[in-house]
Amino acid sequence: MQLTNYKIILGITGGIAAYKSAYLARLLVKAGAEVRVVMTEAAVKFITPLTFESLTNREVAVEMFPEGRFVSARHIALAEWPDLIVVAPATADFIAQVANGRCSSLLSAVLCATKRKVIMAPSMNEGMYANPAVQRNISTLREFGYCLAEVGVGDMACGSFGPGRMAEPEEIFELVTKELRSEGSLNGEKIIVTAGPCREAIDPVRFISNRSSGKMGFAIASEAEKLGGEVTLIAGPVSLPDPRGVRVISVETTEQMADAVKQEFGSADYLIMAAAPADYRPKSVSSQKIKKSDGETSITLEPAVDILKMISSIRKESQVIVGFSLETENEVENSKKKLHDKKLDFIVVNNPTEEGAGFDCDTNRVVIVSKSGETVELDKNKKEAIAKKIWGYILSHGRQ
Repeated sequence: MQLTNYKIILGITGGIAAYKSAYLARLLVKAGAEVRVVMTEAAVKFITPLTFESLTNREVAVEMFPEGRFVSARHIALAEWPDLIVVAPATADFIAQVANGRCSSLLSAVLCATKRKVIMAPSMNEGMYANPAVQRNISTLREFGYCLAEVGVGDMACGSFGPGRMAEPEEIFELVTKELRSEGSLNGEKIIVTAGPCREAIDPVRFISNRSSGKMGFAIASEAEKLGGEVTLIAGPVSLPDPRGVRVISVETTEQMADAVKQEFGSADYLIMAAAPADYRPKSVSSQKIKKSDGETSITLEPAVDILKMISSIRKESQVIVGFSLETENEVENSKKKLHDKKLDFIVVNNPTEEGAGFDCDTNRVVIVSKSGETVELDKNKKEAIAKKIWGYILSHGRQ
């Protein structure tokens, strides 16, 4: 699995296995992840921060309050930054800190504050690993929802033999890829998401379009990938980076978007039409730039292809289709009619004139309408959070 655009914190505590963590950092970076390393003060006794700065091309964080620097709530910023935190090695003392909510280091404070998934790779002497208190703390972390890498059995640096060796870097890497896809609600499912505007040419330099930024559709595609889906994003002209792990097909016109959707739809399980394709296009396109004149001019428009209407005529019963409806009045009533006419399973409604729900902003406020007639209002939130709730609603209601 490629980890392009995934953000991972690699935490390193004071154990001899810290030397293996350099190879783990290399594996993560090589797979495309953005890696930030946080070390305890004991860890730097075993391996230098410079090693990890060279491997990750990022500064290593060690102290909560480094002298001569303004870092404010450093542990909070680090806690919110990644998609996943890996602690390898995790010593008996560090496991005890986290299990008991103690913030004795920057790294333990980060874990106390984070809401992200955490993988712990225990590493210690076999006698310490067998200690009932250590086993209790490990069980506590599992109860908290932490993922614990299985320890290896073998020779110890201290000369003893038994369980307690840190899992090998390759094993931890595989666990990372598994955890990043572990929510898995869409595992094995193929999802098509459309996003952004379309452009309908008037002449070689002018076009008709709209103010869609594509941010909502990109957030929906990104969330589907996190849920384990095989995601294809069909995007109009936008200024957004490709979501990680998502196959992107770039189009410009509504007809091109329709062709791409039709080509991909046959094997799809879900189609989320979050794009804003054109309703009309110029009936004829000038091959040369239209010259400005003093008099009035007019452009004859004709209906553009209706993608949802086209798809509804070829859909299979098992396929789920979600439309988006942008309305400035009678939002829910107008959207229910659209849902019925185009045989949709769900429709997501928003009004761009509302504060925080307009074009090119990072927030949205929507209403989800199902074909059963149920409506659910989602409060204004970041589009990533809205995308998560939309998928939660779709998956919890299943194929109606």
